[in-house]
Amino acid sequence: MAPQWNAGAGAEAELPEYAGHYRLESCLGSGGMGVVHLARSTSGLKLAVKVVHAELARDREFRGRFRQEVAAARRVSGAFTAPVVDADPEAERPWMATLFIPGPTLAQHVKRNGPMPAPQLRRLMAGLAEGLRDIHRVGVVHRDLKPSNVLLAEDGPKVIDFGISRPKDSELRTETGKLIGTPPFMAPEQFRRPREVGPSADIFALGSLLVHAATGRGPFDSDSPYVVAYQVVHDEPDLTDVPDGLAPLVLRCLAKEPEDRPSPDELMRELRSVAASYDTQAFLSQAFIPAQRTEPGAEAGAEAKTGADPGAGAGAASAGAVPGPQGMPEAEGGAGADPTSRPGAGPKAELAAGAAPEPGHLAGPTAARRSPRPPLSKRTLLGGGALALAVFGTLFSVQLLGDGPPARQATAGTRTTPDAFRAWEAAPSGKPGSPQCSYGADLLVCAQAESVFALDPDDGGLLWRHTAAGTAASGPPVVSGGLVQPAPEPAGDLEALDPTSGKPRWRQRTAEYNGLTGAGDVLLLTGADGTVTGVDSASGDALWTGRVPGHDAPYFRTFAGDPLAYVASTSGDGSSTRVTAVDPRSGAVRWDARLEGMLTPVGSMGEAVVLTSADPVLGDTQALVRYTPDSGETRRVALSVPLAQAQGTVHGDVAHLTGTGGRLVAVDMAALRQRWSLETGVARGSTPVADERHVYFTAPDGRLLAVDAREGRLAGQTAPRMGDTPDRVVATLPEPVIADGHVYATAPDGTVFAVDGHDPADW
Repeated sequence: MAPQWNAGAGAEAELPEYAGHYRLESCLGSGGMGVVHLARSTSGLKLAVKVVHAELARDREFRGRFRQEVAAARRVSGAFTAPVVDADPEAERPWMATLFIPGPTLAQHVKRNGPMPAPQLRRLMAGLAEGLRDIHRVGVVHRDLKPSNVLLAEDGPKVIDFGISRPKDSELRTETGKLIGTPPFMAPEQFRRPREVGPSADIFALGSLLVHAATGRGPFDSDSPYVVAYQVVHDEPDLTDVPDGLAPLVLRCLAKEPEDRPSPDELMRELRSVAASYDTQAFLSQAFIPAQRTEPGAEAGAEAKTGADPGAGAGAASAGAVPGPQGMPEAEGGAGADPTSRPGAGPKAELAAGAAPEPGHLAGPTAARRSPRPPLSKRTLLGGGALALAVFGTLFSVQLLGDGPPARQATAGTRTTPDAFRAWEAAPSGKPGSPQCSYGADLLVCAQAESVFALDPDDGGLLWRHTAAGTAASGPPVVSGGLVQPAPEPAGDLEALDPTSGKPRWRQRTAEYNGLTGAGDVLLLTGADGTVTGVDSASGDALWTGRVPGHDAPYFRTFAGDPLAYVASTSGDGSSTRVTAVDPRSGAVRWDARLEGMLTPVGSMGEAVVLTSADPVLGDTQALVRYTPDSGETRRVALSVPLAQAQGTVHGDVAHLTGTGGRLVAVDMAALRQRWSLETGVARGSTPVADERHVYFTAPDGRLLAVDAREGRLAGQTAPRMGDTPDRVVATLPEPVIADGHVYATAPDGTVFAVDGHDPADW
């Protein structure tokens, strides 16, 4: 490829051809920090790659700041950000690659479409509150939350650009005499006490951002960033035209003192009550749907001739960078400043630290349309696991609808099993997007959007479909107590479906909760206040209610064949983790231990539990830990290469881990040694699952891959199933399901498919 040339302001004279092993296809945008390029991974996944300017790469202080950006972005879950796929802060030209996220920025959306209506505002605020909770939970403060740093993706808002964020315990401090940020969205303490900026500063920025989304302007309005700084510190915000239902909550976010602002959890609880005042259907009809995305540069010529708004109709990419013209990222400040900004107020400005100056001392869309793929001859996909519910708190009514393909009649124990299993695929919904599936009651049960359906695992035939407006698509249905429990919205009804007909057997109105996990014949519900309720799966009766000592917001993990449920909470500095094992049926604590390091349970083996151990700053998994509660023994196995955003499972005595970048690792936790490591070429894989012969995982393009469990070599893979939306990026990849020697998986084109697990070479 010939060198790329760019004569734009602040651009490199000659752009690089590669960043690491990623071939850079085109320039998306440039700014004061670097240049962002479009690239593709080995598997074809679109990436946004930020490469820093050559002159900055020679600055030791800047390199430290870039390393911090990479570390901060890696620590945060990819559900609410653009996940980091790869990075090299030590390269001659440091770079970072993240997933390319289709969708406009909030700045572009407001400029193009005007202020948002109240239901969209509530969803935006809920999504960002949830994102900030995730960011703050790992000890990161963003410090520059603003409209151009929020992408409106199809599955909710994404926070990008961690260029000036830092861990709360970071040694890299704001330089004396200046601070960096965007004045209209900076908290008072960022001007008065920049060294003491904490998570509450992001809450203040969220309040300012909501005012901008609701009115097209900020709560503190001036053409001068210095005047804005004074107003932020001394004046009351202007909330004119902010919807009455949201104004009191926004005002609390804009409190002058950090301790007076609500936490993300408090915001989400308040927003659930606000949701009741809005019409549900109006809320659903105004969800974030990004404009149709075009290839970078496709409209450049037309815009140059017509003078059209460069942000209109374009999608946005993210590499931790600020989206600029055409939805393309710019690095901090510089070329392509926030198109909604007022003169002097948009780019990040450097102001004198300390008290804000006195005024007298100042120097002068169309919704994206996707054609549904025609239904294939047979089925659709995917694997089970604990349910993590996305908390939007909207109240939905539960209803049964009769639409969709006719269901085959099914009777327990009468399912016909063919003499020889044949691979099949089906598209029960006819819609794009990967269903999430689990196996139980001799059925493959899946959830997609607001639909739950059961498939015959032998041939993919649709047995029944249940439509419920309150069903969340954040996890597969739970099959517990002989019934099917869909994953509901946090404020919705909890119900159990008959496995033979799909009709409700019981329905319970529950208190608001943030998590639902199946544990044998018990459902564990974590309330918004941290209270846990154990519910009998078969009857819907509450068995116990209480708190798990030492865990403010317990998220349970359960493992096949293990009767206990596990909760892990890491200390603020990441130096230790409290792990508690709970009896799901009684709520009794079976054991409790504080272990060294940032640990996450991924499986169990006999009486021992296996946990990943991550670096508290970078977030990369560096080792596996085996803890035996009876003896208190802790054994650690270091990985040969750290894994970013690791996901793991345990089969027998062997743990398998995947990480972004394509590495799959097998570790023998009985022999305490790493067995093998394989570079799969998949930039991001699902959580792996395993049987005696193979390890299976899915790729973003819909492939199911099998790796020989003994030798660590690729044994087979299916064809990609991207459908008509090859640019669609999902926040999480559903894991495969193994049952009776067969492997079930799902794909972005909406299919569920099944293959024989004995010989992947024939796939």
